[in-house]
Amino acid sequence: MTSMHRGAGRTKDQRRHAAGRPAAKAAAGVPAPKVVPLPGVARPASEPAIDGRSEQPALDFDRQLHAAYGQMSGGLSLLGLYGAYVDWAAHLAISPAKQWELAGKAAKKWARLGTYAAKCAMTPGSEVAPCIDPLAQDKRFSAPGWQAPPFSIAYQAFLLGQQWWHNATTSVRGVKREDEALVEFYSRQWLDMVAPSNFAATNPEVIDQTIREQGRNLLRGASYMLDDAMAAVGAADTDGTAGPLLGKTMAATPGKVVLRNRLIELIQYSPKTRKVHANPVLIVPAWIMKYYILDLEPGTSLVEYLVGKGHTVFCISWKNPDARDRDLALDDYRQLGVMAALDAIAAINGPAPVNLVGYCLGGTMALIAAAAMAGVKDERLASISLLAGQGDFADAGELGLFVTESQLALTEDIMETVGYLDQRAMAGAFRMLRSRDLVWSRMVREYLLGKRATPDAFQLWNHDATRMPARMHGDYLRSMYLNNDLAEGRFKVAGERVFLENIEVPAFVVATERDYIAPWQSVFKLTLILGGDVVFALASGGHNTGIVAAPDNPKASHRLMEHPENATHLDPDEWRADTAPEKGSWWPAWEGWLDGLGGPMRAPPPLGNGEAGYPPLGAAPGDYVMET
Repeated sequence: MTSMHRGAGRTKDQRRHAAGRPAAKAAAGVPAPKVVPLPGVARPASEPAIDGRSEQPALDFDRQLHAAYGQMSGGLSLLGLYGAYVDWAAHLAISPAKQWELAGKAAKKWARLGTYAAKCAMTPGSEVAPCIDPLAQDKRFSAPGWQAPPFSIAYQAFLLGQQWWHNATTSVRGVKREDEALVEFYSRQWLDMVAPSNFAATNPEVIDQTIREQGRNLLRGASYMLDDAMAAVGAADTDGTAGPLLGKTMAATPGKVVLRNRLIELIQYSPKTRKVHANPVLIVPAWIMKYYILDLEPGTSLVEYLVGKGHTVFCISWKNPDARDRDLALDDYRQLGVMAALDAIAAINGPAPVNLVGYCLGGTMALIAAAAMAGVKDERLASISLLAGQGDFADAGELGLFVTESQLALTEDIMETVGYLDQRAMAGAFRMLRSRDLVWSRMVREYLLGKRATPDAFQLWNHDATRMPARMHGDYLRSMYLNNDLAEGRFKVAGERVFLENIEVPAFVVATERDYIAPWQSVFKLTLILGGDVVFALASGGHNTGIVAAPDNPKASHRLMEHPENATHLDPDEWRADTAPEKGSWWPAWEGWLDGLGGPMRAPPPLGNGEAGYPPLGAAPGDYVMET
């Protein structure tokens, strides 16, 4: 491992908040959380609405009106976006020096483009150095056909225009930071819509394919477009469903469901080794997608990998909520999810401490649960591992652009009318973050080139999204993204504040280099916040691909940093620049760390414990993962 430099850093006490910690409410044996039965529980009518404000008839009317407007706008707060553009335009209007600078940049870019076009005309057939290169991640203009005029001139003009608009929408003095980010982001989105690569007449690859196939590619693309349109309005089933494969080739690691309540099924996996570690592993996946991203296929399953290394593995499978679950709160996900699972594990496996693992949103929930447990001296955890999970949301990346007060109020009003956030809304937001790859390049490939490959396991999982209860999602967005309550010591569990600094068990924190949901610099902050020893791993890949990179993945690499409790902190970008990547997946390094926290080897526990109230309820992957 690559260890960071050790020095006279801040002590643990210095890193804690100046405000006193709440007194411990119980000893290590805290009472078991109340498990709500499956049929559902209504909340008192007097309970506040999802945004904490009391409902009034007039407000209900406004909510209905706002929800209708939100449905027409695709869930986007146009008023919030309008306000951001007004802020930008007004400050630009009173900045003549900035205007003069932009005019000069425009003139220079036109001159560069004119010079480039003239050289292409005077030396036909020869290669002319471009006046601007695409960004490294922009593959739209990499085909050979783009390097010859007139297509080379078209894409050079587009890139120069895109660069000019970036200059125009940033560094305007006086514009609020969040308004500038919104204006820059949406301006980039609209420019990507009109890229020359998106149109058949200006894309040399499409023209060449159309000539070679005599237009059959366009006919296939039109049929794909019609299929997608029918599926979008519910008039046809989508092909990309993993349901028939679940339990067979996907989510196929053998196990049993040993707990079911109104929110989760808890899966206990069958052992593969004669002896297992005494300390089990509990995986808390994100509830925005199905859990089996961590049990994707044999050979690429993190669950299978851990079981094969002698770990007793439990995994939560979240229910896909509907309108009946509208009042489930964020704390219900802690009580009915993490805490209920810990109770079941103690009854099945015995009193050994648990290695808690949280992925994405599940990582944030694992942090909340661990901080609450630390506050009441509940010592049932041996360690905590966070896989692309955030605790500090101050710099949460472009996803944070969708959580302004205006946008969140509109989202809450839409959710209030139906009781949940539809999975298509979240999927649309994620696609917008990478619209160049997930929207426009896909449309060119499928609708213009007529190429549609059979979806693989990862793509099938990616289409298997879940809904989110209105109350919970409002709680989560306000507490985390909007107010950053958890990192700043304002978040409460059972009426008491919880503090991430109180989590003193060893931690293994994983981030991925190209993560647009949980940017790695944001995840890195946990090395500064958590109270115990931390190992940080920066893996290659994106939010999902970097996490599920199995040991035999030839493209995988990672960087490691040990962060002892009182070590000197480092700047994340400087650390990355100074640390050479190691070839291969981060899984073996993590499993080796877990091995040291797994406790003594013992005979495997039974699958479930009927005498303690946790009999096996059926085979993995269970029923909840099948819900659509």
